[in-house]
Amino acid sequence: MIDGSLTGLVESPELKSATTRALAHLSANSAVHLSGPVASGKTVVALHLAAALGRPVILMQGEPRIGRSEILGRELPGRRTQDTDQFIHSILRMDETVRTIGDEDRLAAACQHGHTLVYDDFTRSSAEANSILNSVLGEGILHLANRSRAGQPYLRVHPDFHLILTSSPQELSVSHSQRALMDRLVTVRLDSYSLQAEVAIVAAKSRLGLEDVQSVVDLVRMLRVVSEHGDQPSIRASIAIARVLAQLGARARHDDDNFRWICRDVLGDSIASLAGSEESLPTGVVDEILERLCQESSDFSAAMA
Repeated sequence: MIDGSLTGLVESPELKSATTRALAHLSANSAVHLSGPVASGKTVVALHLAAALGRPVILMQGEPRIGRSEILGRELPGRRTQDTDQFIHSILRMDETVRTIGDEDRLAAACQHGHTLVYDDFTRSSAEANSILNSVLGEGILHLANRSRAGQPYLRVHPDFHLILTSSPQELSVSHSQRALMDRLVTVRLDSYSLQAEVAIVAAKSRLGLEDVQSVVDLVRMLRVVSEHGDQPSIRASIAIARVLAQLGARARHDDDNFRWICRDVLGDSIASLAGSEESLPTGVVDEILERLCQESSDFSAAMA
């Protein structure tokens, strides 16, 4: 269980609108699905919303290995130990633990106690595993399959239970079995950040001067635009560059040695992809491309001012 209040959300007008709408849906007892590109802040927004609901928060991460048993928790056999008497070897003492031992049971705990469940990247789990949510959202009942809890094969969902899911559009493949779940969700889309929002977020996360933050963001956004295919750097790249610049007291200028090697480290793969290379490029080639991108991003920013 986590503290949903520690989210570090930097709100922009677009993000504030999305969070306001999502919170209204949650308050009306609808499950909310936050859909947005990589690094659009889905997880942070989900935790921010969960904190606003004022209930304990449980975080669950979607991944291919997750099945129904991982979501529900599994009952394991009881423990049995045996010990031979040190003096009379024919005497055998046995101790058997009758109760079962359950794995961590996040969905059932959230449903039973009225916690908020944040299911991050839920589309990475199988549709068969996620289908267990259909009855939770549709009928307010969690089926426990072969498990028995207090003699019942099901659990009634607590009225304070809330579900927030996140996914990236490129990972959402809606199969027939997943359509029933999607029909029970309200999807709130988080678009890519505007220039102003990205500058505000990078400045808040790095404490770098605003002029240098603007230059870093311009560079990364320019590389993102020209990289129509392959590795497109996200806002995380801007934050990584800005943090090191702030730490070193360096400037976001191409004639600054620190700026060049920081960009080579953070953006090297994206630049290689832009050049059509599957391997790292020589330092000189990377610097030439960086210089051109810096100039083009500076010209573009000046034209938009």
